[in-house]
Amino acid sequence: MASPRNEGFLTQDQREKLRIAVQNAETLSLASPRSPSGGSTSALLQQYEQQQRAAATAAAARGGGGGGCGGARHVRRSHSGKTIKVKKDGAGGKGTWGKLIDTDTDACLDRNDPNYDSDEEPYELVEAPVSTPVDDYKKSVVPIIEEYFSTGDVKLAASDLKELGCDDFHRYFVKKLVSMAMDRHDKEKEMVSVLLSSLYGDVINSTQIRLGFVMLLEAVDDLAVDILDAVDVLALFIARAVVDDILPPAFLSREKVSLSESSKGMQVVQIAEKSHLSAPHHAELLEQRWGGSTNTTADAVKRRIADLLKEYIKNGDTPEACRCIRELAVPFFHHEVVKRALTLGMESPTAEALIVKLLKEASEECLISSSQMMKGFSRFVDSLDDLSLDIPSAKSQFQMLVSKAVSKGWLDSSFIHLGANGDAQDDEHEKLRRYKRESVSMIHEYFLSDDVPELIRSLKELGSPEYNPIFIKKLITIAMDRKNREKEMASVLLSSLSMELFSTEDIVKGFIMLLECAEDTALDILDASDELGLFLARAVIDDVLAPLNLDEISSNLPPNCSGAETLNMARSLATARHAGERLLRCWGGGTGWAVEDTKDKIAKLLEEYESGGDVGEACNCIRELHMPFFNHEVVKKALVMAMEKKTERILDLLQECFGEGIITINQMTKGFTRVRDGLDDLALDIPDAREKFMSYVKHAKKSGWLLPSFGVATSA
Repeated sequence: MASPRNEGFLTQDQREKLRIAVQNAETLSLASPRSPSGGSTSALLQQYEQQQRAAATAAAARGGGGGGCGGARHVRRSHSGKTIKVKKDGAGGKGTWGKLIDTDTDACLDRNDPNYDSDEEPYELVEAPVSTPVDDYKKSVVPIIEEYFSTGDVKLAASDLKELGCDDFHRYFVKKLVSMAMDRHDKEKEMVSVLLSSLYGDVINSTQIRLGFVMLLEAVDDLAVDILDAVDVLALFIARAVVDDILPPAFLSREKVSLSESSKGMQVVQIAEKSHLSAPHHAELLEQRWGGSTNTTADAVKRRIADLLKEYIKNGDTPEACRCIRELAVPFFHHEVVKRALTLGMESPTAEALIVKLLKEASEECLISSSQMMKGFSRFVDSLDDLSLDIPSAKSQFQMLVSKAVSKGWLDSSFIHLGANGDAQDDEHEKLRRYKRESVSMIHEYFLSDDVPELIRSLKELGSPEYNPIFIKKLITIAMDRKNREKEMASVLLSSLSMELFSTEDIVKGFIMLLECAEDTALDILDASDELGLFLARAVIDDVLAPLNLDEISSNLPPNCSGAETLNMARSLATARHAGERLLRCWGGGTGWAVEDTKDKIAKLLEEYESGGDVGEACNCIRELHMPFFNHEVVKKALVMAMEKKTERILDLLQECFGEGIITINQMTKGFTRVRDGLDDLALDIPDAREKFMSYVKHAKKSGWLLPSFGVATSA
């Protein structure tokens, strides 16, 4: 057992440890500020031992021997003689040295100490955000876009994007590319449209392009905070994408369903649809909206097309030729590529195989759309007669080429081409072409003059009633690409033609042709399906078609035809409540009056005429109502007024209206029927109402206003 005298001193082992620790500290700093004196190692040791002895002596004097207590109680005193409570683990209090090797790191490390070493600080785990693949992709595309804006190098941008991989993330590239260009000059906006058109299909698939624009529509509210004209600019980008065939025309109608009516995204869709894509020649206008990719004229583009095709004939490099066509960045002008390629193939028999290969490849890669391919073939047909003067076998060669193209699937089978049976079919084709030219000219003139009788007279002079369905197709197709005024005029004309010149069978066939090619029409005319549905429903309301005719049309459509959906929409519109008034207002027809207001105006104009008014002025007033489907009300009120006033002058007005095509036989029949149905009530005020009515019916049949069968129905 150790003696109490030795309890306050260090053992030999402790001395050795202390010496090593002090030597290490002395190596770092011979005069550390933490030391009360800058003395040597021995001096430090001696001072420490003196303190221990003093503490042990004081404890022994106070508590005696303590052998049975397991050791003396340690009490420390300062130099002033004050008693200091011993700290746990043997560390000293104020004025003491503390433990030999202090484990309290915070007490030892002082950041203001010149010898402070940050490596001595305890480790602290800090939470750091984890980077996702999407975040990495978004960061990577920014320098690619910035470099493209600086260099304009489409190839480099495409190569860099391919190296990134991550094909499923390209939607974020589309969004970032467009949003960065929106706040820049027209040059960068045009560069973006060119780049997207170049990357489409080869680097970025159609789904990612579509999703990128969907994200832009959803984010336009936020973009508008920093970019004041964000709505207008994004509308232009979307319209340009539709023209460039990298977005389908149906994109806008689909997005309408998911967007809120009050959102800026809905404003973007409406501006793109109504302001940009509905304008005549919208493709050319949008192409030049930001200065165009090359600021070249159509002639310059034609020269470039001719050069690239000649180069292709020399080297036969199909991928290179497709790349050059894509770099033209004029997808709406690809029909010129088709036409010139076909011409080269006819002029050089050795080049025909290469031309077929190029067109087939361009179609399969969706580089040249189906509508552009059809348009190119049609334009070539128009020049085939002239080409036959230099190449006698051109027609037969072309016929074989068309058959091959249709069988391989890169030309639509609905393409109307030359027959294989000699001059008779050639003459028929020439007759059809002449009819189409003449009918288009008549339709344009009608839209300018609004002269229904003149158009009917011109059609009669043109003859060819077997082509009446084609006239209907041309009329409605041209009207769909124009303003609401022309659409209303087309419906009015169709109503007049149905009673004057065209049979119901002609009209049914015309609408079948329209529905069969609705999908192709939609590539050039936005919302062609919806507009065609309105024309069909309006034809039912105007009694041009009977509801059963819609079923007949449906049974004659090919399987899986997109026109079936249009037909169903027309049925819904035509059977809705107040369908007549609603269909009138859909194109702004008339002035939007209520039915009662229209009836009042009809009554006033008839009273004015009966009191001595001019028949021509009365006809103009009826025409200016712009409600041809409501003209049966004019007939009804005129007949009732003739009974009440006991004058037949009013019948002269009906004769004039019928002669000028203002009131059709269909509307006449409906007006007479309504009077007949109300004869019992009329007889209360006009005793001889029935006799007068029968005399009017006889006069109407004699004048051709009514069909002979009406008299049988009346007497029943």
